[in-house]
Amino acid sequence: MNIQKQFKGFLSTPPLWDNGNFLGLKQFNLPVAEIPQEILQNLHSSRSILGKRVENFFEFLINNTSRYKVLLSNIQIHQEKIKLGEIDFLLKDLQEEKPYHIELVYKFYVYDPSFEDELHRWIGPNRRDSLLQKVQKLRERQFPLLFRPETGNLLKSAKLKAGNIHQQVCFKANLFLPKQFNYKKIAHLNKACIAGYWINFDAFKGEEYEKHKFYSPKKQDWPVNPSYGRTWVTYEQIQLQIASFISREKAPLVWMKKGDETYERFFVVWW
Repeated sequence: MNIQKQFKGFLSTPPLWDNGNFLGLKQFNLPVAEIPQEILQNLHSSRSILGKRVENFFEFLINNTSRYKVLLSNIQIHQEKIKLGEIDFLLKDLQEEKPYHIELVYKFYVYDPSFEDELHRWIGPNRRDSLLQKVQKLRERQFPLLFRPETGNLLKSAKLKAGNIHQQVCFKANLFLPKQFNYKKIAHLNKACIAGYWINFDAFKGEEYEKHKFYSPKKQDWPVNPSYGRTWVTYEQIQLQIASFISREKAPLVWMKKGDETYERFFVVWW
């Protein structure tokens, strides 16, 4: 799908929490910019992995705003031949003359009420990661990289000191609730991130789905607004596609077209 549509989907995805701290992490206020179409046409990415592609989107946006400047990006930190990790971005706030270390996160989480603790309930659609695991990694691994001695020479070359750098995270997310779950019960996180719902494969076999059209986008197209979908298939056709995912314990994202202008997004989970 058109990379410009992916970029617009990334931009329109809300931050996972509003201004302030969440479990010790401070949200970076991504600048909102109207990028002219002639400049947007210069957006390219050879990276097919969604996480890497959104890094390109972030850098493209920063490079087309007047407030921030990218000093360094995708900085790999090594101890001899062992990779310790990667720093996503070092920026300079040109307005306030402040340097920033920004970690970029773009996630899709489903809400599983079977967990006792509220924040443990946000997990990846395939149950292989979670919100709290990501927060822990940011706090205990990614942010401390800035203060490693192996990072010192790099910062020195950029005329920076670790102690003067502000650390924040640009954490965007799409949240999916169990179908017919009351979104008002959701605590701590930005409710504007709720993008759809999730069901299991048996629930998808209900009559309410049979009369609609469907499309299952590739992962790099997950941020895209479903209204951009062009190749829609029947209920019988999407069932076969979903069954293939389920047999491999993968949860596909599905777009459903109801009428001419109504769309829904949902995951069909295998568990």
